Amino acid sequence: MSTTLYIQEDNCNYQVRTFTGLGMTAARRRFAFIKRPPPEKKEREREMVLSELNLRLNDVGYKNWIKAGFCLQQLTKGLRCYLNGEMETFHQTLRRSLRARQPETACKRNCRPLGNSFSNTCHVCEGWKSEILMHHTHRNNIINWGNCRPWLWPTQHWEVAKAYMPRGQTDKLGPDDCDAAALLNLINFCDHFHFVNPLKVREIIRCRNELMHSSEMQVSPAWMKEYGQKLQDLLQDFMHVPDVVHAGRTIEEVLDCDWTISTSEKDQIDGLDSGSELISSEQISEVEVALVKERLQEMCLQLEEQNILSQEDITSLQAFREFLKKNEDLEGFLQADLQRLQDVEHKLQRQGDDLKDTSKKREKQEDDKGISEKMMKLNEKA
Repeated sequence: MSTTLYIQEDNCNYQVRTFTGLGMTAARRRFAFIKRPPPEKKEREREMVLSELNLRLNDVGYKNWIKAGFCLQQLTKGLRCYLNGEMETFHQTLRRSLRARQPETACKRNCRPLGNSFSNTCHVCEGWKSEILMHHTHRNNIINWGNCRPWLWPTQHWEVAKAYMPRGQTDKLGPDDCDAAALLNLINFCDHFHFVNPLKVREIIRCRNELMHSSEMQVSPAWMKEYGQKLQDLLQDFMHVPDVVHAGRTIEEVLDCDWTISTSEKDQIDGLDSGSELISSEQISEVEVALVKERLQEMCLQLEEQNILSQEDITSLQAFREFLKKNEDLEGFLQADLQRLQDVEHKLQRQGDDLKDTSKKREKQEDDKGISEKMMKLNEKA
């Protein structure tokens, strides 16, 4: 018995391997073993990545940007389980309210929003829409109905939760898929969380937006000090949530310590010890990749809402590309999002060119009309 594998490589060429005496599963395992780099190569690659990370962390502004993002990740992690339970309770409340008014509970038409517009609904979805709006703290604002799959409102609590979040949540199936912006907006816009001071939440949302919209991906020590105080203020409203209390301790330690990468076997981040859990340099590297990826996705979402590229957009894109050019080790983790950004950028450039062409044609038509009118006046005088 022999098995032949045709494996597509990154360059779209195919590698052919034949394994004698092995079935398909065993052959795949053997190929995976063959492809696995030797331990010394993996160690060299690891040390190179950590070395590059260490160089970046020598920049105080960039280090602060990573630390601030890490704190947001910890806050998000602490909130997820709690918010999931609270939204289940909230969902049950809405179901009881609707059951008292309408016996039918299932959407029969698979009602779907069109962007942020959601009209021409069945009576079941209309009932849920009314209930969601009734509990929205800013119901006159734009509601991102496009986040939701309304036919699932009667059975899935997180589909209801997404109506209170910023756009871009359509494929998010639960709190584990959502970032800080999504969860903080949920707390801010759903009156189920009336016990939380909305000003504290909005301040952290503002800090998060400043963080993710920073073209240089840097923040100052003064900004960090103010941000740390605002985080602590918000955490006070969740002292009854054990996961948030634990996150708060980690956040406090992160804000107080310096980060220095060591590439030794016991590498860790200097000064950070959350209970018995040390945060390794590999974890900080993962945090960095996640934050840069979020920054890239934020740029994509911003551009997708526009019709043309502004000079500010062009400057921001140039700064981000320059950053990746200097830090090629990060680029490999961002290929799908970079392609999305490029597609959006090309689309906006085409739209901008079309607008320019239309404007030139209009100007030419107006010039031709003016010349024609002048000629007519001259003929009349003659």
